[in-house]
Amino acid sequence: MDATVPRGSWTVAPDFTHHAHTASLSVVAVNNRYVVTGSKDETIQIYDMKKKVEHGALLQHNGTVTCLEFYGTAHLLSGAEDGVICIWNTKRWECLKSIKAHKGHVTSLSIHPSGKLCLSVGTDKTLRTWNLVEGRSAFIKNLKQNAHIIKWSPDGEKYVTVITNKVDIYKLDTASITGTITTEKRISSLRFITDSILAIAGGDEIIRFYSCDSQKCLCEFKAHENRIKDIYSFEREGQHIIVTACSDGYIKMWNLDLNKIKDVPSLLCEVNTKARLTCLAVWLDRASEIQENSDKVATLSQANEDEKPSIARKNKVCWTDKSGKTAKRKRKIAPEKQKLEAPLQKKKKKRNSSA
Repeated sequence: MDATVPRGSWTVAPDFTHHAHTASLSVVAVNNRYVVTGSKDETIQIYDMKKKVEHGALLQHNGTVTCLEFYGTAHLLSGAEDGVICIWNTKRWECLKSIKAHKGHVTSLSIHPSGKLCLSVGTDKTLRTWNLVEGRSAFIKNLKQNAHIIKWSPDGEKYVTVITNKVDIYKLDTASITGTITTEKRISSLRFITDSILAIAGGDEIIRFYSCDSQKCLCEFKAHENRIKDIYSFEREGQHIIVTACSDGYIKMWNLDLNKIKDVPSLLCEVNTKARLTCLAVWLDRASEIQENSDKVATLSQANEDEKPSIARKNKVCWTDKSGKTAKRKRKIAPEKQKLEAPLQKKKKKRNSSA
């Protein structure tokens, strides 16, 4: 979907649809070039957003792919119900390392902003710290229950775990809990808006903003008519944008004023995808944003000439539904990049034979 912003007003329009998987989608992640989707069909599908092509598929996991996260432009981490975390090079899409991370499923993972550490939680009631420089386990913490979400703060000074309806806030330097947030219903999605403000969605239609310092609810508002499945946020030209996806198929975009955090965010636009949504991500076209900024500089330097032209900004809202359909205009596949399964399988066979 395109989220276009002509002179401050936002509109959302369908851009492309593609039947990506043979089962429902469980997770979607983006970086500056690619969108990757994970599914119950045990595959990871890759899309090149600049070339608008299906780039290939990764077949390393044996089980539902539960979590995907990029680090910069060069690496992707994936986790699945097979208990394995894979580290991928996104230049050649090779699996650099496959780690048996948990005895049960990997339910969530989060990469530290430095790229040196990764946290993961699983159904074996453990929180594990991974040294990504050496590709080994660094620390294991036993939990009383299974956590299903883990997330670093943007500054990397704290992290949170979610167990059912409870958010535990940890401080990095002590690895101890500094506070707990409890909601009435099971938490489905959580997002750091700033280093100290969390947006939380549970099994209802309400979005709540909490302070990590006081653990108090700063604001809550009814965002949808049904259960909210996912939250995403990004900043564009000083605007803090919140994107929410609902199980009834609606995607809404909100403008959040951090200076007035207790005020309800203003609705920018909404669209009914007519799908049962499961996850959501926003791909930002950084190239057009850079071009846009350079155009503005050029315009300002010619202030005495023509009036500044209006430039539309575009974001891609990537949503996925239960049927396994993800947001494609036409199925345009470059033959040399159509599938990546074969080289990955060959590498796997070599490892087996050498063992």
